[in-house]
Amino acid sequence: MSLPDELSERLLGSIIDGSYPPGTALPSEGELAEQFSVSRLTIREAIKALRVQNVVRIQRGRGTYVNAPAQWTALDPMIRAATSPRSSSAVSESLIEARRLLEVGAAELSAVKRTEEDLAQLREQLHDMQTAADTDDVELFVAADIAFHNTVMQSTGNVFIPLMFEPFGRLLIEGRRETSSVGEIRANAIEQHTKILRALESGDPVRARRAMIDHLAQTADDLRTHVIDKQG
Repeated sequence: MSLPDELSERLLGSIIDGSYPPGTALPSEGELAEQFSVSRLTIREAIKALRVQNVVRIQRGRGTYVNAPAQWTALDPMIRAATSPRSSSAVSESLIEARRLLEVGAAELSAVKRTEEDLAQLREQLHDMQTAADTDDVELFVAADIAFHNTVMQSTGNVFIPLMFEPFGRLLIEGRRETSSVGEIRANAIEQHTKILRALESGDPVRARRAMIDHLAQTADDLRTHVIDKQG
């Protein structure tokens, strides 16, 4: 990663964590250059990357201002914002809505396309989730959880679907670490993933669709109950 790219990521992190809320101005190029011990050119390139994603906007003669996440036009920063511990409930719930559009259809397709090898992988990943829950291994639980969803995407037999899901799986890790540290959420996830697996084993697309809908509804409820409400 180049220095401007690295700095752009750091600035994005500061925006997401609330250091620079929507509507506020970033420090001047000179102030940022001094703060990060880099040249103004590097700062300019970093801010340019954020402008391309509409994370910030330039107001002539006034400075660089932060846009609200709803105005951002790139997927990666949106998912980072949604999985941040400080994310707003609207952004987090929008992420689950977007996942629902993709994953419910994928589960439906997987029910008729999956192979025995796919099912064996899902069983192994579910077993890993249970082992991780029993040993309070959050990292293993997160890895197995995301791997399970990746396998569902792969088992559709459609090369585009895993590519569409990839940014979600890659960037959901941080948010999953927070939610998966809660024992009740882990228990709910195991129950819901078991139902998805049984539905895929049955080969019934309607049952698989319902199982994924129920899982994501439980995910949204857990998010509100154990994360968002506690932040409030």
